Amino acid sequence: MGAPLFPEVLQPQEASLQQPLPLATEGVLRYVWEGRFGSMLIEVVDGVAYVNGGKVEPSTGAPPPPGAR
Repeated sequence: MGAPLFPEVLQPQEASLQQPLPLATEGVLRYVWEGRFGSMLIEVVDGVAYVNGGKVEPSTGAPPPPGAR
């Protein structure tokens, strides 16, 4: 959790040669999640969620079969 989060720009706290990353794109919602295992990019395009570029499939709501992991 080292970088402050802003609605449309993610900027590192330290001085850097890298330009700030714009997060605003028409029709796309983007969020950067700073978690225990690092950062991840969450995008929502037309109601479909993507995490780090991979599509997130909705859960069926059924519990996993016994022994599945």
